[in-house]
Amino acid sequence: MLIDSTTCASGCTDCVSACNTENGLSSATGPTDAQWIRKIEIKEVRTGKTQSLPMMCQHCAEPPCVDVCPTGASFKRADGIVLVDKHSCIGCRYCVMACPYKARSFVHEPLDQQKPDVPRGKGTVEGCTLCVHKVDRGESPACVSACASAGHNAMLFGNLNDLDSEIARRVASLTARQVREDLNLDTGVRYVGI
Repeated sequence: MLIDSTTCASGCTDCVSACNTENGLSSATGPTDAQWIRKIEIKEVRTGKTQSLPMMCQHCAEPPCVDVCPTGASFKRADGIVLVDKHSCIGCRYCVMACPYKARSFVHEPLDQQKPDVPRGKGTVEGCTLCVHKVDRGESPACVSACASAGHNAMLFGNLNDLDSEIARRVASLTARQVREDLNLDTGVRYVGI
């Protein structure tokens, strides 16, 4: 995914709302509420410049959450999407602690009225799946579609490994950076303008 922070509007939460609706998450932001994508404000200390950008699981090529998982519940698919197998997760939360992006949530309460495509369960860990149920059907994640529908077009989804894809061309032509590049995780989410 490529996110252009220069066109991501401060105060806009269309991507967050779309994620919550698509995945059956509440819009509450308490300490025990799941939040698969959130908007954060960053500030350049030297210039005072502030930017708003969406933060979610960065779908690392070398995901620390996968490395620390004792059961293999946290895993990376061949296409690079990092997921949690709810049937193998024992709720130890090692992955929550290992994630430098605060992108994992633990389900504390029983859940009802779940979406059929997005199984969730008490006592397990979860995080952004890039709407894998939609991706597998050839569609874009809900956050990307919502951003485009709002006219911001700050998010682009595609295959970074396909050099002919629009996202690969844009990443190559723009100065796209990773959050916390110093960790050498080779994230699948890139940002322009940070």
